[in-house]
Amino acid sequence: MGDRWHIEVDRSVCIGSAQCLHHAPTAFRLDSARQSHPTDPDTDANEPILKAAESCPVEAILITLLESGEAVFPPEE
Repeated sequence: MGDRWHIEVDRSVCIGSAQCLHHAPTAFRLDSARQSHPTDPDTDANEPILKAAESCPVEAILITLLESGEAVFPPEE
């Protein structure tokens, strides 16, 4: 079985660019304030969600491994 991820969006940082929707349209939604939310915070690891996080201009999308909490994106320095 593959990795499971926990997805969070830091809405204090999110600027509503909608890049997440462009790369992973089923994984994110924008609310009426144009703030991003994951549609399912706990999900199977997949490339479109990682691409969405990488393309966020303010790095508001945080991905961790569900079981361990280890950072997937942004990577820990």
